Amino acid sequence: MKKLKFSFWLLPALLVMVLVQLSCNEDFLDQQPLDKISSDATWADGALAEAFIFNVYSFLGYGGFEEQALAAYTDEAMFTHAGRPIPPLNEGTESPTNLAYMSPTYEWNNMYLAIRQANIALQELPEATIDESLRDRLLGEAYFLRAYYYQQLVRFFGGVPLIDRPYGLNEDYSIARNSYEECVNFMISDLDQAARLLAGVSPGGGRASELSALALKSRVLLYAASDLHHGPTASANSSTLSSYSNLDLLAYSGGDQGARWTAARDAAQAALDMGSGYQLDLSAPASAEDGMRFYNAIAMGGGSGAADASAAVELIFERSASSDYTVESNWPLGGLHYGINNGPNGYHNWAGNTPIQQLVDDYEMMDGSPFDWSNADHAADPYANRDPRFYATILYDGANWKPRPSDVVGLDQADQVQTGYYDDGNGGVVNGVDTRESSIENWNGSRTHYYTRKFIDPNPSLPDNQSNTQEVPWPFIRYTEVVLNFVEASLETGDEESARNWLNKIRYRAGMPAIDDSGDDLVNRYRNERRIELQYEEHRYHDCRRWMIAPETLGRGIKAMNVQATLKPGATPHVPYRHDKEVYDYTYTVFDNTEVETRTWLDKMYYRPITRDEINRNALLVQNPDY
Repeated sequence: MKKLKFSFWLLPALLVMVLVQLSCNEDFLDQQPLDKISSDATWADGALAEAFIFNVYSFLGYGGFEEQALAAYTDEAMFTHAGRPIPPLNEGTESPTNLAYMSPTYEWNNMYLAIRQANIALQELPEATIDESLRDRLLGEAYFLRAYYYQQLVRFFGGVPLIDRPYGLNEDYSIARNSYEECVNFMISDLDQAARLLAGVSPGGGRASELSALALKSRVLLYAASDLHHGPTASANSSTLSSYSNLDLLAYSGGDQGARWTAARDAAQAALDMGSGYQLDLSAPASAEDGMRFYNAIAMGGGSGAADASAAVELIFERSASSDYTVESNWPLGGLHYGINNGPNGYHNWAGNTPIQQLVDDYEMMDGSPFDWSNADHAADPYANRDPRFYATILYDGANWKPRPSDVVGLDQADQVQTGYYDDGNGGVVNGVDTRESSIENWNGSRTHYYTRKFIDPNPSLPDNQSNTQEVPWPFIRYTEVVLNFVEASLETGDEESARNWLNKIRYRAGMPAIDDSGDDLVNRYRNERRIELQYEEHRYHDCRRWMIAPETLGRGIKAMNVQATLKPGATPHVPYRHDKEVYDYTYTVFDNTEVETRTWLDKMYYRPITRDEINRNALLVQNPDY
């Protein structure tokens, strides 16, 4: 290679030439950066302003489609994998310096980043020189999103600092927590503004609408009316809360709880009147087959695997598969990975958040009676004749599922979930392919011997491990939640007839019979209906707390199932094994599972702790009780 020669005496001459050239081109000094957009340009261009709002949406993250689901902090699910920061919360050892997992969808820092972005939009949009109708829509979305993010903070932490403008550099960022009542009033004001500005905007595409603002308002007011947030009741039920000197951060100090229930009912009614829901106009129970199909259609958001696109009307506000506000990640759309996160190990899935026995037991029988282990028929065949939503939600031993991957077909040619242990006819045992003793990725096997089916696309043509194909929206708010909000507020205001009427609409859609309960029985029936209908949708965590029944629900530990199959006399085992009641006798034994965590309940667990770093940054912050 020839070496390049360069004479240093040429440098001064070249420099003079460059300076002369630049001085002759005045535009050189007036260039815009190619990798940034100025604030003035953003709010003078409709597309750029809309892109800014899409960025505010991005803080919604994957919704509930996360590897470590909120369900694992409830009596819905157990997180399978040891070594993850789930136990500190479930075992009551969480502290400001020993945090359990916090999702970005409610984590303190992340929510305030989102709120700051919403505040920038709310500051700049009123003077934006863009189309007026677009400006109003974006303003409405910004108000809605700010309220949504504050709602996330408040329902996990209680009252938080209310910041309604973007702070600048060198400002004093110290700010005290606002009372719970002040936070509720702030959110309601934002949602009223959002509803006004979004009037006529229909739900869809994962963006805020008038209906989503009204629906979120119903949720905020429902929580505000609940016992956990009525100071006298909260104090009477918990010595931890009664001894907390800043209870106004967590609850109303007094006032008329009945009036708050009336406000919650009115808000839910307004949202009900604007929406329609899905298959809620039946005059009798659907067939069991249709009940399961309808529930699956809702879980699929009317999309792939739903068989009924009209189910999309159920979604009031969802995390869609839109690329407009995709999270920056190597897993771009959370819904794509829910299957691999949670499905059976025998499909090369990871069994992340598996249903626990208490959830399975809370599904009614088809005739509306409760399941009961002391009933010999129930105990002998616990998965028969259950609420159709059970079959759309839970994968249990013997459940039919998708075709196996090619390397697993030799172990299961019937495409049935195998979470039990089966007599091989020679004195040995065949370990179910979906157990932790399986030859297929046993470390990913369920510890409860169940898997979740809900939110996993049942389409058999999708690739086996679901890793990059399903597109399922996450339901932040759906119409049936608003129905249930209305039912609860109706019960609390003495209107049992309306409550029963709406509950039966939900039950008819599911293929379940009408109820005629009253009094406490109706309240308990409603609470179980809400549990079943909204299972795995991140409501149970908050419901058990605001009803103050967490000690008896979240604190009751983890029950799991052991399934054993023995050959009937003279029968020949299936090779490979398949579920067959004519060949095998099955026994079902419930046991306590403490392999990963030993659950308990302490009243400090009603709220999450504010981290030590936040307390150190802001000396005005007051910590939550017993942290």
